[in-house]
Amino acid sequence: MSVERRVKLFRNGRNQAVRIPREFELPGDQAVMRREGERLVIESTSPAGPNARLLDILATLEPLGGDDDFAAMPDGPPDAVEL
Repeated sequence: MSVERRVKLFRNGRNQAVRIPREFELPGDQAVMRREGERLVIESTSPAGPNARLLDILATLEPLGGDDDFAAMPDGPPDAVEL
């Protein structure tokens, strides 16, 4: 479910700015901004903010490739050990 809210644009010196409403606050003090056509996308650069959940952090990681990324390991019995 996507939440939407209208915001006002304003000038801060020679820059255009927008206030981010509380429900859209990002963790940390930096973000990445990019333009996608007519959209302006702002993403947090710190997924591990003070209230981040482990599942949210793991969701930001790139998935590992297929089985080709790992060397084949024989699955033989363990070596005998004298106790």
